[in-house]
Amino acid sequence: MNRLFVAYKPTGISSNKFLYSLKRKYNEKKVGFSGTLDPFAKGVLLIGMGSHTKLFRFLDKTPKSYRATLWLGAKSDSLDTEMIERVEFLESLNEQKVLEVLKSLKGYLEYEPPIFSAKRVDGKRAYDLARAGIPFELNKINSTIYKTKLLHYCHPFITFEATVSEGTYLRSLGLMIAQRLGVEFGSLSSLERLHEGQFFYEGEKALDIKKSLSIKQNFYHGESENLKYGRVLALEDLKIKFDGYYWLDSGDTISIIKIEKTKVKYELNKVAAC
Repeated sequence: MNRLFVAYKPTGISSNKFLYSLKRKYNEKKVGFSGTLDPFAKGVLLIGMGSHTKLFRFLDKTPKSYRATLWLGAKSDSLDTEMIERVEFLESLNEQKVLEVLKSLKGYLEYEPPIFSAKRVDGKRAYDLARAGIPFELNKINSTIYKTKLLHYCHPFITFEATVSEGTYLRSLGLMIAQRLGVEFGSLSSLERLHEGQFFYEGEKALDIKKSLSIKQNFYHGESENLKYGRVLALEDLKIKFDGYYWLDSGDTISIIKIEKTKVKYELNKVAAC
């Protein structure tokens, strides 16, 4: 089965375990996902089946939006409720100050990712090293925060939404909010991914591949048999001749090609369009 769709992962289960439940549901062995969600998080998860598992890097997946609740004063190495060590009781804050701090996060940020993350350190996952008590350092990462919105402040909980670039860690963002409010610790008590780029949850319906790609469409003016049978394509037969990735329409299927230094090669060939 070749299929691409948006699923909704519930809280309390890892993305891999959720994927296993989808394999059983659809009786399909070759299934993958894009954009891991932590076990405590819920929300949108892009799923590919069959040959569509190879499409993730070509999809329009950014920006992403999340809804989160930050627990002020809760200390957790994982920056969520999984590893709460202690909770400090704090005086209530002025809501206007909370709003100003959220607005101050808009734009380009450089920060440290959580030590409990899927980042690799010398070939090993950071969360494995952290759980084993092995000391390590993570390089700082960059993110763009496009928009933030305060939904509710009921001390010590701040519920907000954020629209961010791909690869942003909302747990780190929560800690930054706490520290800009003058609070040493803060952990997320809930996290929901609302969408990834243009992809929202709509009951696991199959996506139209031609409307889901982030790369430009190119047009082949040579013999149609060449494209149909995956034969070598000549640069002069393509409308766009600049280096880059493009997709070609073959009716019920598409092909993804790469132009590099006047050469044309297939990245994916004859992928079902839905």
